[in-house]
Amino acid sequence: MASKAPSSQASGAEPDVSEDSARAREELRGRIKGSGPLARDTEASSSRGAAGRSQAHESAIKHVTGRAAYIDDLRAPTDALHVALGLSPVAHGRLTRLGLEEVKALPGVVDVIAIADVPGHTDIGPVFPGDPIFVEDEISYVGQVLFAVAAESHRTAREAIRLAVVEIDEQPACLDPVAAAQRGEFVRPTHVQQSGDWEQALASAAHVVEGEQFVGGQEHFYLEGQACLVQPTEDEGVIVHTSNQHPSETQKLVAEVLGIPFHAVTVEVRRMGGGFGGKETQASPWACIGALITRRTGRTTRVRLPRADDMRATGKRHPFHNRYRLGIDDKGVILGGELTLIGDCGYSPDLSDAIVDRAMFHSDNAYSLGEARVTGHRARTHTASNTAFRGFGGPQGMMVIEAAMDDIARRIGEDPLTIRKRNLYRPGRQMTHYGQQVDQIALLHELIEQLETSSEYWARRRAITEFNAESPIVKRGLALTPVKFGISFTAKHLNQAGALLHVYTDGSVMINHGGTEMGQGLHTKICQVVAQELGLDTEEVRITATRTDKVPNTSPTAASSGADLNGQAARDASRKLKARLFDFAHEHLYRDQGLDREEMRLEAGHLIAGHGESERRIPWGELVQAAYLNRISLSEKGFYATPLIHYDRNTGQGRPFYYYAFGAAAAEVSVDTLTGEYQVDRVDILHDVGDSLNPAIDIGQVEGGFIQGMGWLTSEELKWNDAGRLISDGPATYKIPTYGDLPPVFNVKLMEGHPNSMASIYRSKAVGEPPFMLGMAVWSALRDALASMTDYAEAPRLDTPATPERVLLAAETLRARYTPWPLVEEEG
Repeated sequence: MASKAPSSQASGAEPDVSEDSARAREELRGRIKGSGPLARDTEASSSRGAAGRSQAHESAIKHVTGRAAYIDDLRAPTDALHVALGLSPVAHGRLTRLGLEEVKALPGVVDVIAIADVPGHTDIGPVFPGDPIFVEDEISYVGQVLFAVAAESHRTAREAIRLAVVEIDEQPACLDPVAAAQRGEFVRPTHVQQSGDWEQALASAAHVVEGEQFVGGQEHFYLEGQACLVQPTEDEGVIVHTSNQHPSETQKLVAEVLGIPFHAVTVEVRRMGGGFGGKETQASPWACIGALITRRTGRTTRVRLPRADDMRATGKRHPFHNRYRLGIDDKGVILGGELTLIGDCGYSPDLSDAIVDRAMFHSDNAYSLGEARVTGHRARTHTASNTAFRGFGGPQGMMVIEAAMDDIARRIGEDPLTIRKRNLYRPGRQMTHYGQQVDQIALLHELIEQLETSSEYWARRRAITEFNAESPIVKRGLALTPVKFGISFTAKHLNQAGALLHVYTDGSVMINHGGTEMGQGLHTKICQVVAQELGLDTEEVRITATRTDKVPNTSPTAASSGADLNGQAARDASRKLKARLFDFAHEHLYRDQGLDREEMRLEAGHLIAGHGESERRIPWGELVQAAYLNRISLSEKGFYATPLIHYDRNTGQGRPFYYYAFGAAAAEVSVDTLTGEYQVDRVDILHDVGDSLNPAIDIGQVEGGFIQGMGWLTSEELKWNDAGRLISDGPATYKIPTYGDLPPVFNVKLMEGHPNSMASIYRSKAVGEPPFMLGMAVWSALRDALASMTDYAEAPRLDTPATPERVLLAAETLRARYTPWPLVEEEG
């Protein structure tokens, strides 16, 4: 074992060190030590916690001890201003008067701003125009921002809001996306993807199955609401601390609203208390408002939305109305057909173009549609502009084909799992309706077969069928559903990332990248990648807050691509720096020893050259210091752009995804058909993450994604009144899953032995969004339980969320058609 670096107080004889260390230390003799401190000990027997191993979240201790700083934890000057927002009370109309004189006169109010006070751009649409920072004339939803008040205290600001005189010419509101689509009211043009002659496939099919469904939206319900802290800088710019998934976009919008260059705005994100897509585009408006007030007053400004305001003012997961008509053969195999998806986009485009696209891409889930046409409409309604949410439209698209699988099974008289397996992508039918070939189909089939066995599906199916035959009230259901989810941004230019790596002269390492941390463990994985490449313990690698002045022009942390993109960028920076150090060591330290440059490696805190008796080792810290003293740069930037992907919207064909991630879940439920109440009894999950970067974090993502998906499909119901006001605007009226909703039997495993077929970071696969769709198994199991009321002749329509009320209505409908009521024993 190599000896440790000597203490700066050491004197007398040089301690025993290797010949290589002695050579490196010789470089230090006679040098001024002030600018080059002695190396820290980085020796390790192995790279503990490097990529591929389970390791705790890099902020885990801070989380549980309360030391992790979120936006409201950041200290602000005593003269910081607090902002409250004046929101529209109506869903549609024209603003005829906005009187703010009494608001401005209230003691403690420092500034009041509206649309006329914006010096730069007033439209802050993230991709397409349509999102005014304040209402100028037309009001488009309840909760739209009319004006903002900055005061000495948050209470004063909120009291001042009520003094405004707001006069509105209220007009009828459109809250029905189907009616809007029929009238041609869209936020973006309709898009179509088609493969083959779908009309002929329908005409020649032995059977045609058709149906429709409503898939409800979902509130992000991040624990940390929308918040930011904006500070002025001496050069008339601003520093924005924000809970935000897309710092570069916020930088751009703040600069445009203020009418200043991008370089005058710095956006910083250390961590978020949850995002789920709700802070990809819709964190920017509050930063823009805070920046306006900071520039006008020269004072630090804090903006934080109360939960009810947050829920009313921000968009949700898009509700969808789906229809399908499919031609099948006598075995239930899909030959072709048409699917129509209507996304409720709210009042403006936001990200709806890409979200409905992804719903269309995933309307096949893991099944071959044959010759099919998929049409996606983007309907405009008078609600908050709906936005990104985990899965980004994919879950809503998958729901239509999963409904069809159950319906086909009841039509053919087969078990739904049998029908699902028959329709999986397979040799000879590997091409999607948008022209991308599905790779690793053997993995997909093996994954489902493994889960089918480990969950004891068929034995439980027999037991459940027998139970239901004897139980007139409580019915049990079972379903096994797969997931195939494409990984990449469907907007090609977003598939890029940068990183900045610094090595300091004591050997410690600092990494920065363009991704943001919202609890998902991205920063932990990036530290593991750097530690892996440099042969260090992860404790030697520190990550800093995401900042636009360190890594510019970044993409949002979304589309499950955070580790894929930023991990590759960090790896690129590490490998460039490593190559530079190897070149230096070969030329300067091993010049006369004939050691092969290509055989050098970094392991366990050492540079190692050669093998066996000729092996030479230098501790990492001493290598770094020797390089510094020889004026070798110890900083490097990295960059990565995903290869191969492309998509032509004119033809609806291409390869929008770099690869697919797979998974499957088996869920069992019990339903009381007299009340509609139900419970989830058991869930088994097997999920594909390739060669996992961090199995512990990935399992946590799978568990959390499943529970969140289950909540979307069962308990999380968004309700608006007839006037367009959201009435499920807090935890008392909007029910996310809790700890008590965990299935009592919850088996979660990662698929092993199947690395990614594409050259992803260490052959891993994304894990952020794909597990969300595993929750579909619970919804399908509920339909299965209800179908038992018809002796499995019919799967009832069950819109989502499948609340007890909806389950009861479905049960009553079936009971009226299939069962004498009331249930009585016949005499004799």
